[in-house]
Amino acid sequence: MKLSLLDRSRTRVGHSDGASLTHTVERAVDAEDLGYHRFWVAEHHGIPGIASGSPAVLLAAIGGRTQHIQLGSGGVMLPQHQPFVVAEQFLMLAGLFPGRVDLGVGRSLGFTEPVRRALRRSAEAPDTFAEDIAELRAFLERSAPVTARPAVDDAVPLFVLATGKGLTVAAELGLPVVVGGPVLDDPSLPQVLAGYRKAFQPHRDSRPRVTVSLDVLIADTNAEARDLALPEVWAMAQSRRTGFFGPLEPVSAIREQLRHDRQRDRIEAALDRVTAGDAQTVRRRLEQLAERSGADELLVSGSTYDRDALAASDAAVAGLHN
Repeated sequence: MKLSLLDRSRTRVGHSDGASLTHTVERAVDAEDLGYHRFWVAEHHGIPGIASGSPAVLLAAIGGRTQHIQLGSGGVMLPQHQPFVVAEQFLMLAGLFPGRVDLGVGRSLGFTEPVRRALRRSAEAPDTFAEDIAELRAFLERSAPVTARPAVDDAVPLFVLATGKGLTVAAELGLPVVVGGPVLDDPSLPQVLAGYRKAFQPHRDSRPRVTVSLDVLIADTNAEARDLALPEVWAMAQSRRTGFFGPLEPVSAIREQLRHDRQRDRIEAALDRVTAGDAQTVRRRLEQLAERSGADELLVSGSTYDRDALAASDAAVAGLHN
């Protein structure tokens, strides 16, 4: 199973948004040195906790600092873009970094209604995701009526970030999928993925391919790893309560805010769902997931406030694979 890394350019209290982008580039350089197969970046708009709104721009910066690691998006939210423009952006990246560029696409409409309005995208707009992917692929393969430029010799592989209907779309179009979130813990996961593989309609020489994406953090002890996971879990819990997904906070500052038993219990329950622990604990969890999913690739997406601890975790995860 190949091992890859997804970075969401999480902002941190006390650091500028620009610093979080620099941190992403630096993490990609380290990931290449550690032997990760692929490095992906995200697209989010109008969210204080995430600085990356333009994967193509960020990937250009990363490509200039790395030599061979695969670069891609996890993912471009296709309903927010014209397929032709997305094709041009990623063909340009492929021209700059031959043989290294991937394109993962998703269907999110935006985090809040004001963001959707700013993107000129209504929640009531018709669902054209399947048609948009097919159009995008035609531009990438130079089979569309208009030729997207630059023309490059290397194909740009397409991936679908998928749950539910997205899996059906990917199977019908003969595309690989990236699966994450609660479905990974659902007992029906093997049956869901078996359905995707059975329904798969090959496009050219494609085959069904599954990448599982989840937060993974490793420390010397399980307790230390749970502390690493706390800033992300806390930010998510706060966003559900306030609608504001904020920057990562230091563990000490979060502990000071956990004043009520009920609040602490909810956070502890959320931490239980994160793959965080010492190396052996995490290895067992990943082996179980690999067996249940039959995945071809693991896309690690952990984040925490302490960047040194995050770098050590990335190295420890790579050590499990090596």
